Amino acid sequence: MSKEFFEAIKNRRSVYVISKEAVVSDERIQEIVNEAVKHTPSSFNSQSARVVVLLGEQHDKLWNITENTLKTVVPADSFAPTAEKMTLFRNGYGTVLFFEDQAVIEGLQESFALYADNFPIWSNQSSGMHQLVVWTALEIEGFGASLQHYNPLIDDEVKQTWNIPASWKLLAQMPFGKTVVPAGEKEFQPLEDRVLVFK
Repeated sequence: MSKEFFEAIKNRRSVYVISKEAVVSDERIQEIVNEAVKHTPSSFNSQSARVVVLLGEQHDKLWNITENTLKTVVPADSFAPTAEKMTLFRNGYGTVLFFEDQAVIEGLQESFALYADNFPIWSNQSSGMHQLVVWTALEIEGFGASLQHYNPLIDDEVKQTWNIPASWKLLAQMPFGKTVVPAGEKEFQPLEDRVLVFK
């Protein structure tokens, strides 16, 4: 089991060239996300993670919104690389949006004032864990994915388009699809510079 776990972790990479070809059913995708949201830990068991899965036309709509928003801030004469990125993401099968419910966090800050400054930090840590679990699970099923951060530029229109509660804060977007071009080789810094063991 340990070997399989680390194999999945190693295989999870940023994959950008993806397609709309179905790898598993939409029901299986929802099952993966449900399991991740249910079982990934959070500080004080706050369960503050909120996730939206966009498939089909809804997925395309997100990247159209993102592209149109970026056109207002990126100069037209240098927009071509951005447009190419949007096409890569739109070519995917779906997108997972990761939110954290600020109402939950604020409630914890009120209830546990001594730790008030830490709850936003712990919330971000929990979201990162959710992202890793979903990303790895999608990889196991045969999807390639990457993690994007076009928030807060797109936040307002995303909330309006999908009627997202005001207290949900968008933290990341994960476009996924069938891998067309695998990730390249990855370089690693020496572990002796990154891990210390004391006995």
